[in-house]
Amino acid sequence: MEMLKVADLLVFVASAKTHSPYIDSFGDQCLSVFRSLGLPTTVLFLRDLPTELKQRNERKKICSSSLASEFPEDCKCYPADTKDDLHKFLRLFKEQRLKVPHWRTHRSYLMADKVDVCDISSDKCTLLLTGYLRGRNLSVNQQVHVSGAGDFRLCKIEVLENPFLLNSRKNEDLMDSDETHEVKVIRSLVPDPQNQAVVVDNDEEQTPPPEADKSTADEDQQQMTPEADTSTADEDQQQKKRKRKPPPGTSEYHAAWYDFNKEKLDSNSEKETDNVSMMEVDNMTRENIQDELKAIREDNAADEEFPDEVDTPLDVPARMRFAKYRHLKSVRNSSWDANESLPKDYPRNFNYHNFKRTQKHVLAKALEMEQGNREDCVPVGSYIRLHIMDVPNVVASKLAKTNPVTASGLLEHECEVSVLHFSVKKHETYHAPIKSKEELIFHVGFRQFVARPIFSTEFINTDKSKMERFLHAGRFSVASVCAKISFPPLPTIILKRAGEGAKPAVAAFGSLITVDRDRIILKRVILTGYVC
Repeated sequence: MEMLKVADLLVFVASAKTHSPYIDSFGDQCLSVFRSLGLPTTVLFLRDLPTELKQRNERKKICSSSLASEFPEDCKCYPADTKDDLHKFLRLFKEQRLKVPHWRTHRSYLMADKVDVCDISSDKCTLLLTGYLRGRNLSVNQQVHVSGAGDFRLCKIEVLENPFLLNSRKNEDLMDSDETHEVKVIRSLVPDPQNQAVVVDNDEEQTPPPEADKSTADEDQQQMTPEADTSTADEDQQQKKRKRKPPPGTSEYHAAWYDFNKEKLDSNSEKETDNVSMMEVDNMTRENIQDELKAIREDNAADEEFPDEVDTPLDVPARMRFAKYRHLKSVRNSSWDANESLPKDYPRNFNYHNFKRTQKHVLAKALEMEQGNREDCVPVGSYIRLHIMDVPNVVASKLAKTNPVTASGLLEHECEVSVLHFSVKKHETYHAPIKSKEELIFHVGFRQFVARPIFSTEFINTDKSKMERFLHAGRFSVASVCAKISFPPLPTIILKRAGEGAKPAVAAFGSLITVDRDRIILKRVILTGYVC
């Protein structure tokens, strides 16, 4: 999958034998993932064709028509049984114009031909990646993302002499030789400290909320904080009575919440979680694991058949069990303050007043690097060496054994953290349940990260969304996570591990749709039970 993200040409190989299927189950899964990421220039190689010319052409025609629906319209079919067939393809391929997925055209990226390490200290080093720059021009003041490693700053870019120039006899000799040759440095670029992108510390607050939002949050916090406990039951009862009546001047919106009892929330917070709580992995036996998975599957089936329905408990009063919830006569017309009672760390997430306008400005600014000869930029097609600073030694040693190693330039704001929303759909070959807040591996463009998404669906004609306990098959849902900002359109592949040490499987796919810290996701319950 990492190789496909930087590939210029994708070659599929199929057998022309009549007794074998053209595409097996694994190939079908790969095709669906590749389509989600976006296909570059694609060709089809046919093997095992008959030697007799007439039968060969007929079999080739049958195979091409059978596989036409699986590949792009401009995908061409070539025989590939002999060396002569491959040489003929190479002659034709030299004249073919390559195309890449649209999302790649907005970013600069590089697949490393060589990985080195220098300036090694006790825990960090400088990573050297050498290769051809593709996509867009790259500025030395940009941050870069190294796939599987994270975001880093550049301390230098070296433009090297192209070791594989066309029509060069010297380069033909170099390609035939196994010896390594030092490449000549044409020029070096050093970042400007005043213009270099700043590494954002996620522990620092990025965009504090406006003063109006702060005052609202403070007011809500004061209303939700219980008074000090008293020593007598009478005083405690009087305290509850005082809470039921809002003070003069309280808005209608906050008055609806004023009967909110924090103590009840604390006592029932664990009960409000999903019915099946995950036990400690170390203490789980094989029987416990099987029972846990069975319970999750049963919850998934029940949620799909009876969404949001909850049995009213018999041992706890409903007003205590559902103290967190608010009755809404109309989801569309009811007001809901997006900044109410936010977690303490939530303002650290970056926010936009108008995300689409910001994205348009950022992409226009990136396009300016393509115009003119800027001294801080390296043009596309250059053979360069990136000096990536402050890379942990453990990460660098791992990258040295990885193939391929890719680096991509980050756009403005893409090193900051916010709430990302993806439109995703469960993969048809994945049958296990996928719960909200379950750990998943996200591949978003060139980026990879682990997150626990909350799934939701949009209410019609309103700005609110409804939380989903599971990602159900056959329909699209919105997955929301806190992660580094990226600008759409970007393809998204979601992987899930079946267990400790197991290889991740493709669980869902989709695309990034927006970045919005203030998107309202409501958890709805429909009470079922007998009227007393």
